[in-house]
Amino acid sequence: MPTQFISARTLCKSRLPKGRTLSSTFVLLIVSNVFFAATLSWPQNTSDVVHIRVHADQADGMMSPIWSFFGYDEPNYTYAPNGKKLLGELSTLSPVPVYVRVHNLLTTGDGSASLKWGSTNVYTEDAAGRPVYSWTILDRIFDTFHAAGIRPLVEIGFMPQALSTHPEPYRHNFPHGEIFTGWAYPPKDYQKWVELVFQFVRHLRERYGDGELKNWLWEVWNEPDIGYWKGTPEEYFKLYDFSVDAVLRALPDARIGGPDSTGPASPKASEFLRLFLEHCAHQKNFATGKTGSRLDFIAFHPKGSPKWESGHVRMGIAHQLAAIEEGLRIVESFPEWRHTPVVLGESDPEGCAACSAEDNPQNSYRNGPLYAAYTAEVLDRIYALSENTHVNFLGAVTWAFEFEDQPPFEGFRELATNGIDKPVLNAFRMFGLLGSERVKATSTGALPTDDVVRDGVRGQPDINVIATRKNHEVDVLIWNYHDDDLAASPASLNLEIDGLPAALTKGALEHFRIDSSHSNAFAAWKEMGSPQLPSADQVEQLQKEGRLQILDSPRPMSIEKGSVHLHFVLPRQSLSLIRLTW
Repeated sequence: MPTQFISARTLCKSRLPKGRTLSSTFVLLIVSNVFFAATLSWPQNTSDVVHIRVHADQADGMMSPIWSFFGYDEPNYTYAPNGKKLLGELSTLSPVPVYVRVHNLLTTGDGSASLKWGSTNVYTEDAAGRPVYSWTILDRIFDTFHAAGIRPLVEIGFMPQALSTHPEPYRHNFPHGEIFTGWAYPPKDYQKWVELVFQFVRHLRERYGDGELKNWLWEVWNEPDIGYWKGTPEEYFKLYDFSVDAVLRALPDARIGGPDSTGPASPKASEFLRLFLEHCAHQKNFATGKTGSRLDFIAFHPKGSPKWESGHVRMGIAHQLAAIEEGLRIVESFPEWRHTPVVLGESDPEGCAACSAEDNPQNSYRNGPLYAAYTAEVLDRIYALSENTHVNFLGAVTWAFEFEDQPPFEGFRELATNGIDKPVLNAFRMFGLLGSERVKATSTGALPTDDVVRDGVRGQPDINVIATRKNHEVDVLIWNYHDDDLAASPASLNLEIDGLPAALTKGALEHFRIDSSHSNAFAAWKEMGSPQLPSADQVEQLQKEGRLQILDSPRPMSIEKGSVHLHFVLPRQSLSLIRLTW
């Protein structure tokens, strides 16, 4: 076999008369036929075959929807047309609620957005220095969340210009110049800050009601251990205490947490997290004078570290996983907090969503299926790490959304570009199709978690599996991941699902796929010639290509003695979701 499959879409075009095209449906049929022809001809060398076994009758704990958290810097994109479209798609990923976290909810400005910037203008002062509150822009943001069925993870920040101890310069011009400007400084008047937070929370409570707010999460600031906070750690603890006190006065049942510091793989970030947890457990509260501070969940931000090496992307998954492992160890080391829920407030392959691949070639992983496979790999390892440390893990925020007024497929870290879904969004669609109860599953191609945390996936690929069950349904998610984005032979897989009801003789099978030719609008866009201004027809076609695609249409499946056997190939940096129903 060749080291790579030729794109089925390209193969189809190569056999058509000049000027003729194929419908997407016909292309999909040909793709399926090409794929399964290759499957049937794959040599049956058992030493090269990965064996995956799923035991449908053996429960393996609950499948907590830790993946259903998303976030972004630019809150004003929320109510843009493409923002509304994407939020609707996120909300309908699965029956579980989706949480969204955004920056800049208290930032001063006219509501215009740009890279890493947004504003609501909720707080200004009159000539006499009296507070002036305006909720117009804020309401557009939260009304959009409400309409889409989104649950906010409300970040209290950043500092309004009128309250900043260093107000000028205020608005930055990323990627040019310093971004940590006047909005990153402590308040010059804590009583005014406290009143702002109180009014902010009270307004949201009055507008949306206790029934909705009981499901929200609240947090104070973002990454106060780096330039996002221009004060000392002690000044952040003071801000936290006063902010929590104000939130609870306005909403006594609020679930509030922090500190949303950076990845604890860094000694500085690790020390900051420890100091914060120590403050909340044992130190004097700046607002109340009592010992300790309210802390309903603990948040920190693990990031990976991709590099551009010898003409290709090499992902740095070990860096992200090591930060997660260290953060969970720190939490577990505090008896007061070891059962407190943990939220990874930003959990991503690297740190700058608004840094394009055009200027940073290591970010070119973002457009294609590698980002999707990486996401599956990380989420699976998070499940393993949380089990190993016995920490109460609540969610991992994917810091990716969409960017307005940017070229298509520019390589920003986003779920969609110009209203066109990227492959990574389909990875979340796959997770959304999984059931809430896991069943035991093994793969001979899986790598040990300790090895991946320590070394990444640099030798053999990780070919791994998650399986769940619902009423009359088993879902099996399989992925083939490697840190290096290089051509490689597809993996030959034997999948056995056993433990099915003994009386069953037939079921129905569906096979969903993300790879270089499926659920991949980026590949389709390149084959169109990478149009910077796609026509209406091209946009419609790209939107279709961006949806989660079925590789093998629903078809009858024989079940013998409670078992099903499948053989197929899975390319590198690809995912398959097998759905068996009866």
